[in-house]
Amino acid sequence: MFRNLAAFLFFLMPFCLTSTAISLDQDKTILTVSGKISAGDPAQFSIGKLEALPRSTIETATPWHDGRVTFEGVLLSDLMSQIGAEGTRAQVTALNDYRAVIPMSDFQSSKPILAYKANGQYLTIRDKGPLFIIYPYDDHPEMKTEIYYSRSVWQVRSILIE
Repeated sequence: MFRNLAAFLFFLMPFCLTSTAISLDQDKTILTVSGKISAGDPAQFSIGKLEALPRSTIETATPWHDGRVTFEGVLLSDLMSQIGAEGTRAQVTALNDYRAVIPMSDFQSSKPILAYKANGQYLTIRDKGPLFIIYPYDDHPEMKTEIYYSRSVWQVRSILIE
């Protein structure tokens, strides 16, 4: 009997960890933005600080999900305004050190968001979180290209404004 109980608890552990890991610490820094910014270098954000900014949603299909997903987060243009970004490009780095360079003009023209929720749930590392850059692919089919897909960095940890 003990073996069955231990196996059952072992089976449940990943579900418990992934569903609550982000929501437990609203004040932990999960994003650092540095470089050409006027808000103090570096600017650090927790989920709580990001949620205090105006929220935006994008409902779209992506190559990484089944069907349409409703993403919630902050417009990157709003985040850049908040920190006084003055560069022409943003170098985004993921937890695994993947890097993508995104023209700052994308933030105004394409309106991507820095998503922290998908379908109402906080993004976990397992789900490409805690932060994921999402473009409105379904609203702009011309964005369904490798260029924009490569700019959709998941597990974002830092942004360097150049």
